[in-house]
Amino acid sequence: MQIERITGLKNTVQQLLDEAKAQGATAAEAGLSVDDGLSVTARLGVVETIEHHCSQGLGVTVFFGQRKGAASTTDLSPASIKETVSAACSIARYTSEDDCAGLPDADLLATEFPDLDLYHPWALSSEKAIELAIECEEAARNYHAHITNSEGASVSTHQGISVLGNSLGFLQARIGSRHSLSCSVLAQLGDDMQRDYWYSVARNAEQLETAREVGIKAAERTLRRLGGRSLSPRQCPVLFSAEMASSLLNSFVGAISGGSLYRKSTFLLDALNTQIFPEFIHIHEQPHLLGALGSAAYDGEGVATRHRDLVRDGILQAYVLSTYSAKKLGLKSTGNAGGVRNLTLTPNAGDFESMLQKLGTGLFVTELMGQGVKMMTGDYSRGAAGFWIENGVIQYPVEEITIAGNLKEMFKNIVAVGNDVDYRGNVRTGSILIEQLSIAGDD
Repeated sequence: MQIERITGLKNTVQQLLDEAKAQGATAAEAGLSVDDGLSVTARLGVVETIEHHCSQGLGVTVFFGQRKGAASTTDLSPASIKETVSAACSIARYTSEDDCAGLPDADLLATEFPDLDLYHPWALSSEKAIELAIECEEAARNYHAHITNSEGASVSTHQGISVLGNSLGFLQARIGSRHSLSCSVLAQLGDDMQRDYWYSVARNAEQLETAREVGIKAAERTLRRLGGRSLSPRQCPVLFSAEMASSLLNSFVGAISGGSLYRKSTFLLDALNTQIFPEFIHIHEQPHLLGALGSAAYDGEGVATRHRDLVRDGILQAYVLSTYSAKKLGLKSTGNAGGVRNLTLTPNAGDFESMLQKLGTGLFVTELMGQGVKMMTGDYSRGAAGFWIENGVIQYPVEEITIAGNLKEMFKNIVAVGNDVDYRGNVRTGSILIEQLSIAGDD
């Protein structure tokens, strides 16, 4: 049944490409996505929402030489396809020429499409989803008397098909699934009230943590924040939890992405082949990992993805480029239209407990707030919460503080990367220990 559906969607994209050619476009690309799923949220033992998702969308980009126009629709009828292409062509005829506009180089397009084990539908009924959500929340609420309220628990399942085609002859479909469980609760001790959460996400529902496990982790994380205090101004080592460490890598990727580079708005301008991390740092993409959340055989433009090093021995090896940004820089696409895929920071240290020992006395960060990163200079300042550590042992929770530094120095001063890797996203890293940052608080 899925094969027939995919074939039909491919035919629709091909019709759109043919229509673009018939209306005079010299080149065109089109994407179509169809998604469906179920989301259920329960709070205080009562169902709050049940949502059945079903959506579809089609977008087309046409080129008249170096002039570009784009349009989209949710109506897949032949008449709508013709109108959508006509709208895109009308825009293209009146836009200015852009020397970098156009399709990817034909020799960069993907030609191999391995099964990456991305599709695992979950036959989840509304009744079962409700049961799981309530079980998850009850596990959290019943964990301890200090858990006094809840923001609810959610269960969701999603599956979708996306088709990408262009006038160079590329026409491919991929199908995937994504499922999740999450819970957020509140704890109170006297006048002190805290909240925290936990979630589990996977392409295969069998790989999710159980509803009970998610609820208990949410409760434990919330309870340990009770009694939080601020810190007096100081400089000290800072350990970012695995969940927070991924934000450091996201900032790194932003700094070496084509848009930042050709606009000259990055602190890592002209940093290729220079040492920006310690020698033990190895950062690489693994886009073909089986079942991983970021896996794909091709990027958002059809360019083949591949395993490659971004940083080896601490030295920047490559940029992150789409076709447009690559042309702006006089380079070739790196297959990163839509971002990086399964970006991985190789650990060089042990588990979380050993990372606390390496930290010794300093700050362990478990939450970051605000966007305080200046990409042009690398200046870094963000609100934070976590725990004060002495001699490798947690002493008390910390809140209402700001951590500050400069990413260029922070990257150079990474001391260790733990093997407590968080696999729940597109960036895969363990906790990261940085030698020293500035801390500001109210005490």
